[in-house]
Amino acid sequence: MDGPTALVVDCDTAQLPALVEQLRREVLELKQQVGYWRAQHQRATDRIARLEAENEQLRAENRKLRSQLFGRKSEKPPRKRAHRLDGEEVDGETAGRRGQRREHSGPPRRNYDHLPVVEQLCELPPERQVCPGCGVALTPSDTEDSEQLEIEVRAYRRRWRRRRYLRRCPCRDAPRTITADPPPKLIPKGLLGVSVWVEILVSKFFGQQPTERLLQQWRLLGLDLSAGSVTGGLERIEPLLTPLYEALLARNAQSSLAQADETRWMVFIDQEGKVGHRWWLWVFLGGDTVAFRLDPSRSHEVPEGHFADGALAVLLVDRYSAYKAMRPVQQGTVALAFCWAHTCGGISSSSARAPKP
Repeated sequence: MDGPTALVVDCDTAQLPALVEQLRREVLELKQQVGYWRAQHQRATDRIARLEAENEQLRAENRKLRSQLFGRKSEKPPRKRAHRLDGEEVDGETAGRRGQRREHSGPPRRNYDHLPVVEQLCELPPERQVCPGCGVALTPSDTEDSEQLEIEVRAYRRRWRRRRYLRRCPCRDAPRTITADPPPKLIPKGLLGVSVWVEILVSKFFGQQPTERLLQQWRLLGLDLSAGSVTGGLERIEPLLTPLYEALLARNAQSSLAQADETRWMVFIDQEGKVGHRWWLWVFLGGDTVAFRLDPSRSHEVPEGHFADGALAVLLVDRYSAYKAMRPVQQGTVALAFCWAHTCGGISSSSARAPKP
């Protein structure tokens, strides 16, 4: 190749190694920058995702607060201020007198004559039992009486002193000393008296009060009982209450109109043949009694065993199929009345599942 073109080619060819080396260094630098900017891009992407999540949460909180502030209320606020001073005029109207209205009859006064009376005499101190003018002693007269209600709750120890009698006769077969019989106890050789167990049963089954809360109240009275003593005593008292429980079940099953329902109840004991700890608490509401049955099964045998053979009743239940499988229902002696809420819900769900024409 001749002329200027050949000269340019020769010059470019001589510079190629340096140019290649320079390009190689630039490529290495660019690779390093690619890794750096890729890491920066990932950090920016993560930060954007975090900010979007926080933004969405703030939007949800904003919607909730706006709904609480400006949304529809289920209760209408009063048009006028409820608390006003006596005689205060608001919107042209004068507030009436607060408290009991004279034109309305008040509640009847309660009578406490059935409570026992503990009399306590109040006297002047000796230095004041004289005339304030001349100092002559005063003569006691009648009393000016007034009453107030008091409650006295205390824990005490009842000490039984059983009288022993010595035999003075010459009989040889009879014992020399005869002791009075011990008083009957609810739990043989138990430390807690009948009054303690009455308070425990009443507070637990009538006041729905937990045992630990009752024991905390008794500790304020100086009576410190362990929860294990109470629990162990209740287990020993349970057989005494079994006839009463069975009588309540029998009475409940005689109701002509009853309600029944069931809910799951976790019992943390292992039972042979049952997987898991889910039991079922059945409730039967009669005319004058409420009966509870705790059973590991949810089958129709539980309500079927509650009602005796030949029982005539109308049973209000939900749409659970176990009630339909009861033998008294199939025999026609127990009629099922389904709850309207469950019935309408079942109709709505059936309509929703029905195919459109």
